[in-house]
Amino acid sequence: MDMTGKTVMITGASRGIGAETARVFAQAGANVVLLARSQDALSDLVGEIGDKAIAIPCNVARYGEMSSAVATAQSAFGGLDVLINNAGVIEPISRLADADPAGWGQVIDINLKGVFNGIHAVLPAMREAGGGSILTISSGAAHGAIEGWSHYCASKAAVNMLNRCLDKEEAEHGIRAIGLSPGTVATQMQREIKASGINPVSKLAWEDHIPADWPARCLLWMCSAEADRFKGDEISLRDEDIRRAVGLI
Repeated sequence: MDMTGKTVMITGASRGIGAETARVFAQAGANVVLLARSQDALSDLVGEIGDKAIAIPCNVARYGEMSSAVATAQSAFGGLDVLINNAGVIEPISRLADADPAGWGQVIDINLKGVFNGIHAVLPAMREAGGGSILTISSGAAHGAIEGWSHYCASKAAVNMLNRCLDKEEAEHGIRAIGLSPGTVATQMQREIKASGINPVSKLAWEDHIPADWPARCLLWMCSAEADRFKGDEISLRDEDIRRAVGLI
């Protein structure tokens, strides 16, 4: 997939899937706009990638910051072709009875409202350009309850429906809305899950998790016409046919 001349905005880009996605898209020729709350980590990644990357410190839960980031990306590169809603958190992990309401709500703010903020902020630019791709990281937790993850499951289930609504409303404007459920990925989030010890996911061995560049490479493939059949739906990276199509097996 050649992304030369395209501009891709990635939220949660400072580590894990987001950082690997930045590398994969930059290698494919894209300009990459990296968003995260951690300025230092973003700066290191921009230094690694070079002139095709810019870093914008941003809390996706704050709409004003997200809107400003989109304006900066347009000013820097002249447009915006792809938004990757990757920013997400799972801490604090706890059973409902023990949950801290503020912490529970913060997960909803980042995982759900952050996705809405990104979508809402990029729609005018994509409509004006005649289309674009909005790709959102989902999870198996969107479809099955997991002990200790009520905030995460609820947010990911809502994001799945938000993706479907986006397709209903914006497909006619050339906007492709597709979710990606990557399975368990070897990132810092899995270390947090492991430390919680609450449910079966926390018992998985580290080698059971896929490397972060797998979902990154799948996201690149999702920008191709081959993925059009999944518009308004989710792709599961557990599916061997998808892994084969992406070139992972």
